[in-house]
Amino acid sequence: MMKFFITLLFLSTLVAPPLLPARDKDSTEAGKNTTEKFDPSRNPAKDVKGAVREAKKSGRRILLDVGGEWCKWCHYLDRFFEQNKDVADFLHEKFVVVKVNYSKENENKKFLSQYPKIPGYPHLFVLDKNGKFLWSQDTGDLESGQGHDHDKVLAFLKRWAPQPKSHGG
Repeated sequence: MMKFFITLLFLSTLVAPPLLPARDKDSTEAGKNTTEKFDPSRNPAKDVKGAVREAKKSGRRILLDVGGEWCKWCHYLDRFFEQNKDVADFLHEKFVVVKVNYSKENENKKFLSQYPKIPGYPHLFVLDKNGKFLWSQDTGDLESGQGHDHDKVLAFLKRWAPQPKSHGG
C-alpha cells in the first residue's frame, strides 16, 4: 500500500499546474511552465535541446525566461501569467518556455554568454524553433506601475509568435 502512495505521489509531481518547463525528450508537457521555480541545478543547454524538439513538433518558438528565485520581478512575471489566462494561453500556444536560472548558486555564465548582455531580471530571449536567437527583451519595457502591463506583454508575444504559413500566393 505504501508503495502505491509513493508511486501516486511521484506521478502527481509529473502532472504539474498548467505550466511545465521544457525538459528533455521524456517530458510530456515540455515548455508549458512559467510558474516553475528557477532551478540552479538544471542544465539550460539540455533544456533548450528538449525545447527545440518540442518546438519543431509543435511549430512554436522558444522563450527563455532568465531570472532567479531571489528576483522579486521574476515572481511578479510568474504571477502575471497566473492571473492573465488569455496571455498565458497565447504564450503556451505559440512558445515553448524554458526557465534559465541566474543566481549566486549558478550564474549559467557559459550558457548565457551566447546571448546579448542582460541589463536586469527577469529577461526574455526569443529563439526560433531551431534554437536560433531572434530577440532580447528587457522586461522593464513590459511593466506598468508595480506589475506587468497586459497589453504590452501580449503585444510582445504577438510580435514574436510564429506566423501562420500562407498557402499559395
